[in-house]
Amino acid sequence: MSPLDPYSGTEPRGWERSDRPPALPWPEREVEPWSPRQSGPGLSAGPQAPLRPPVRGHDEPNGGPYDEPVGDLFGADHPGGPLADDASTAQFAVVRDDDAPTAHLTPVRDGDLPTPQFVPVGDDGGTGSRLPSPDAEADPEPPAGRRFRGRRRASADRPATPLPATGRAGRNLPAAIGVGLGLGALVLVPLFFFLPGFLAVLAGAIGVGIWEMTRAVRRSGAHPPLVPLLAGGVLTIGLAWFAGPDALSLGLLVTVLGAMVWRLGDGPAGFQRDITAATLIAVYVPFLGGFAAMLAAAPGDGHLRVLVTVVGVVLSDTGGYAAGVSFGRHPMAPRISPKKSWEGFAGSVAAAALGSALLIWLLFDVAPWWGAVFGMAVSGAAVLGDLAESMIKRDLGVKDMSTLLPGHGGLMDRLDSILFAVPTAYLLLAVLVPVVG
Repeated sequence: MSPLDPYSGTEPRGWERSDRPPALPWPEREVEPWSPRQSGPGLSAGPQAPLRPPVRGHDEPNGGPYDEPVGDLFGADHPGGPLADDASTAQFAVVRDDDAPTAHLTPVRDGDLPTPQFVPVGDDGGTGSRLPSPDAEADPEPPAGRRFRGRRRASADRPATPLPATGRAGRNLPAAIGVGLGLGALVLVPLFFFLPGFLAVLAGAIGVGIWEMTRAVRRSGAHPPLVPLLAGGVLTIGLAWFAGPDALSLGLLVTVLGAMVWRLGDGPAGFQRDITAATLIAVYVPFLGGFAAMLAAAPGDGHLRVLVTVVGVVLSDTGGYAAGVSFGRHPMAPRISPKKSWEGFAGSVAAAALGSALLIWLLFDVAPWWGAVFGMAVSGAAVLGDLAESMIKRDLGVKDMSTLLPGHGGLMDRLDSILFAVPTAYLLLAVLVPVVG
């Protein structure tokens, strides 16, 4: 059985007369197609099909057509007359306001708009411009003391918030100088006044460096075990301090083997990758850092050996920074560290050579030109260490190892030069100033 179609004739399709639904409770009228009373251009004098469907009542159930034709909506006594009298408007049905489904709603006027600060379209005399008129009031200023979320926009009356000043080398120079002085005091005070305290500072620095390296290499998908690396690093420093070079190599071996055994608990997936990363960290941080422990443990003048090494690295960094900022034109390794220049490298070598020549002559009574050789070697090793860490960071896709030190990045960003410089200084000082006893 097909549903009732209000756009068809008076008989529903698919219904027999015996199946016709019961009579409606109101009188049924004849529904006749509309036909114009007078013909005109484009109009036929014959019977015409209805130009629009019958109107459905508001409270009529779905599916039942309204039985009154369009032309009989209003009687002859209506001011407009019957709709059928005008052939040009007979196809339109006039709906009164009180019959509309939204007649009970209050009309919205311009004065009732919730956003009167916007200028309505057309208020400018019909031009259609949406710009406010010159007589429109300006937006009120926010109350004093009230702040909104987000960044404050700069204007003529509100200058932009100044950012921290950085030099051409990309550092916050005041913060870098302050942190550098603090690190120097942390190293030199225990070195001259309480030597075992220097061992504790060195072990702590090695531990932080191992943590930063382990955290950084995880970006490549490797997960070296942190606990055996930390324990093995502290053990390596202690063995180098108390037993010398042979014990330093033993500490490296124990650290790598401990990392391998610890890593077995995580299964075979990625084992080779994780152990390779662990070996790199064990060699790079605690093994190279162990040479600083052996320098300080030298009887009689260990604190002076550490001092000339640290001063040579500081002079190399300072001279390279000053020369690179002032005269740097030719990149040294643009794919590894774009800001390093050959002019900066020359400044590093010159500053370290001059300072080390004077310092070693005063402290160890060694010919100045040997001191210059020492400074040049330490400076070259420091620059190579800086480039090596820059290559690791570029491979891992990080700018700094961490944000632990303002103006410097991570602690490894300061230890990179020293870790390559202390083995060089240990070997040269063993030749230039042999250890007595």
